[in-house]
Amino acid sequence: MGTNNVIFLEVIEWFDEMGKELVHRIPENGSGEIKFGAQLTVRESQAAVLFYKGKAGDAFEPGRHTLKTGNIPILTKILTIPWGMTSPLRAEVYFANMKIFPNLKWGTRDPVAFKDSDLGLIRLRAHGVFNIQVIQPVLFINSLVGTMGKYTTEEIEEYLKRVIISRFNDHMGENLDSLFNLPGRYEELSEGLQKRLQDDFSHFGLGLNDLYITSITPPPEVQKAIDDKSRLSVIQDLDRLVKMKAAMAMEKAAESTGEAGSGMGMGMGLMMPAMFADAFRPRTDTSVEAGPVPQTVECPDCRHPIPKDSKFCPHCGHQQLVFDQCVNCGKNLPPNAKFCPKCGHPADEKPVPRICSNCKTENLPGSAFCNQCGEKLG
Repeated sequence: MGTNNVIFLEVIEWFDEMGKELVHRIPENGSGEIKFGAQLTVRESQAAVLFYKGKAGDAFEPGRHTLKTGNIPILTKILTIPWGMTSPLRAEVYFANMKIFPNLKWGTRDPVAFKDSDLGLIRLRAHGVFNIQVIQPVLFINSLVGTMGKYTTEEIEEYLKRVIISRFNDHMGENLDSLFNLPGRYEELSEGLQKRLQDDFSHFGLGLNDLYITSITPPPEVQKAIDDKSRLSVIQDLDRLVKMKAAMAMEKAAESTGEAGSGMGMGMGLMMPAMFADAFRPRTDTSVEAGPVPQTVECPDCRHPIPKDSKFCPHCGHQQLVFDQCVNCGKNLPPNAKFCPKCGHPADEKPVPRICSNCKTENLPGSAFCNQCGEKLG
């Protein structure tokens, strides 16, 4: 590839050998002296961004491109004698992996607080899987990658887990009053949580393609309370209570030895085929599969579907390559903007964490409920 040679022009390309790299920089160790006329090859599942003299240019789509910099072979080396034979016209190429990264895991490292209308304040554990995809390479590099040589799913996964857990706590507090109403609502809660997280991910140039909640687990004492309530719900009168107690006594007798136990065992043996048939029935796989890359994309400003290769939105005219976003209103900012054209806030303003007035815990910006004590944030 030869990104720092004196005479020859560079041929720049990249292959993802690991399958986990979101972004890879060439040259990987520091900046380079990419020369005028260097050839850049971008694959179908990639986008490339040239940083020249410290600033990002346009994102290159799949194909072969000729790069234009101020570094001329041989001549540049002669002119860089005052700088120790190092050209001040630094350039590097960042490759963004545009494929879908499936089956990333999320879960609560520590239980989160949840105010249950029937059980009071309890702590829950939750787990699931999600898919991500880089949709705005320049915004993603500027906001998360920075000047790192490579950036993998392992390096971003921990932060995304924190964001998901924070929004999960808010979503549960606003859409579920009690754990007794949880069964049958996993799909609804997953879809609502995914929509809630779309804005958070889009601020970093990421798309959240799918998100699934695979389990929500209360502590053992709460599970026992749920089991007790389930038992009470099937007992409508004394007659049913007596029948249930008799059935439990028969079950214990079947476990004992002797003729009575043998008779009970025979009855249980007749039930075993049906039980095994249900146990070996194929289950629905909840793992996330990577779907095909859509031919249309969503405009980051007006949200209308537009052709994938559009430079500007035909509906609102907004440039599709996002460089930065306003932390106050989420408006996509043009390059070198000092203030947001929509709300007037400074373009370099940073989001402010929300502090719980009850326990003083710091929560992510935009949180509605405290992750530590479950109180609503004012």
